[in-house]
Amino acid sequence: MDSKMLTVLILLSALATCLSVPRRCSPGEAAIGRCRTPAEETQCMEMVLGYCQDVPYSHTTFPNIVGHRSRQDLEMGAEYLLLSVIHALLNGECSPDIRLLGCSVLAPRCQDNRIMKPCRSSCEMVKKSCIHAFEALQMAWPYFLDCDRFFVGSEEGCYDPLSELREKQEVAFADISDGGVFTILRFTYHTNSQMFSILKKTAAKCPHISQTYSIGRSVQGKDLLVIEFSDNPGQHDLLEPEIKLIGNMHGNEVLGRQLLIYLAQYLCSEYLRGNERIQSIINTTRIHILPSMNPDGYEIAASEGHEYNGWTSGRANAQSLDLNRNFPDLTSIFYNRRRFRHFRSDHIPIPESYWMNKVVAPETYAVMKWIRSYPFVISASLHGGELVISYPFDLSRQPQEERMYSPTPDEQIFRRLARTYADAHPTMSNNDTERCGASFANKGGITNGAQWYSFAGGMSDFNYLHSNCYEITVELGCDKFPSEEELYPEWLRNKEALLSFMEFVHRGIKGIVKDEHGNGIKGATISVKGMRHDITTAEDGDYWRLLNPGVHIVSVAASGYSKASKRINLPRNIQVRRVDFVLKKVPREPSLDYFNIPELDNYERFDPFNQFEQNSRRELGENGEERIEKPWWWAYFSQLGISAPTWLLQN
Repeated sequence: MDSKMLTVLILLSALATCLSVPRRCSPGEAAIGRCRTPAEETQCMEMVLGYCQDVPYSHTTFPNIVGHRSRQDLEMGAEYLLLSVIHALLNGECSPDIRLLGCSVLAPRCQDNRIMKPCRSSCEMVKKSCIHAFEALQMAWPYFLDCDRFFVGSEEGCYDPLSELREKQEVAFADISDGGVFTILRFTYHTNSQMFSILKKTAAKCPHISQTYSIGRSVQGKDLLVIEFSDNPGQHDLLEPEIKLIGNMHGNEVLGRQLLIYLAQYLCSEYLRGNERIQSIINTTRIHILPSMNPDGYEIAASEGHEYNGWTSGRANAQSLDLNRNFPDLTSIFYNRRRFRHFRSDHIPIPESYWMNKVVAPETYAVMKWIRSYPFVISASLHGGELVISYPFDLSRQPQEERMYSPTPDEQIFRRLARTYADAHPTMSNNDTERCGASFANKGGITNGAQWYSFAGGMSDFNYLHSNCYEITVELGCDKFPSEEELYPEWLRNKEALLSFMEFVHRGIKGIVKDEHGNGIKGATISVKGMRHDITTAEDGDYWRLLNPGVHIVSVAASGYSKASKRINLPRNIQVRRVDFVLKKVPREPSLDYFNIPELDNYERFDPFNQFEQNSRRELGENGEERIEKPWWWAYFSQLGISAPTWLLQN
């Protein structure tokens, strides 16, 4: 045999060996579905994968769409492992949607010995509603859920892998919604995942007036999910005031959480139904609702249930921190500065000592950023354990006094705001109502917080001293965890009070502060003579100043501009009046005025030590290259000896 023939035989032998070795498809082959050798034929086989047993079909085939050539090959891969742990990773959010969507690619539907590809529209819908959950974990969207590569359009004969899931959800939610414009509220307690689903379902039902967004995550990774209502969701409209409602700050005080879930559903359905009052509220106000600020604590309280009725179980977050004692103590700074002539009782910066000396809960951090990001005017935090409305200050002006009347400069505004809720509640302001221990009957169901009991680090004081927002604390009743039979009566007692509270934001004056060219001036201060507390203009120069009826001298000042003042008469028959200001540019002169008070320039410094934003610690590898520490979930995959799923790492 000559050398040329030997070479040919060797090449043929090598080729035969190559053809006999199973291989994964290249990304390009997978993208177009060409994952088979010429000798292969698609053979449908029974679905036996444990995590894909509930897909809406019974047969699959291999190689699959991304190139796993057998069931064993798939079960040893990181893709299938991800599906097995995704529920735990995302704390039940987007489950089982993500898993079923993944199964439609990893174990595709097989019919008549032909692969049926899933619909791109299904993928895009799930990605839109769930990608934030991956981002919160510093996890990239899985490559095998690439909507463009592995999913097809309806014109190519796709199928919806979530069809049966949607049908089951419709049945499960049949007692929540009739499918039309009416909503039938289900007066039972909801788990965190049920709450997320209801909020997102509500936003999907009313997409033109509602959306959901996350402000952060709890210690255990649960979303702090907000639902927003506005005639222009996602955008701030000029001169439209913004309000927020917060529930479940203490995890075992659960009634407020449920009331806000019901309120979100009610606003959506009544708007669609044509309720003129609800339409007026939503068309003129931007409403942000956070039903649960402490979802971790709620799970502890819910595990014990209302029959146990523990007074403290689940109150704190997963770090055992009381969130209503975890905010910066700006009230003490206010008390220390009030003897100075030019002291300021608004937009007090967060002292650096707070970041250095205090364990800041992620829930607190998220809410502080939220407060700084939106021009909130009023807010209510819903609690339990008493039947009363409490308003700032919550910290006594004398540290040694545990119960001491400690009013803000806006005492009369706060009293009227508190009265609005209490008077609209059928029993809160009633002197005959049985109370829970404290006596508020002679006060009409409202109280100054520090006069009730004094504490530092509260959220309401922080709102008032760090932003433009006036927040009250609504104590909904003696029972922190009432039975489910009480949920419907409590909704009836509080519905009108919640609506009246939201309408209160349209009181006082509002307007725009502009320069001579018509441009809005951000950060201008609005001062009212006789009230030592100012508010500032928003991004586009608009403002809202709560005022009681009467005559007021209102002044506006901004650094680099002349000062302007107007005498405003607010009759009792006019709730809100528009008052605009035009300021002229002037040379900046150094003076001991508002703008030279020490530390005012530190207001924009938030988290100066980057305590939370620095989520990954960078270090150098053996060769001097920059190495990023892997996120905590990497251990799910790295300890099993499988190929490392670097595709799950962001960037």
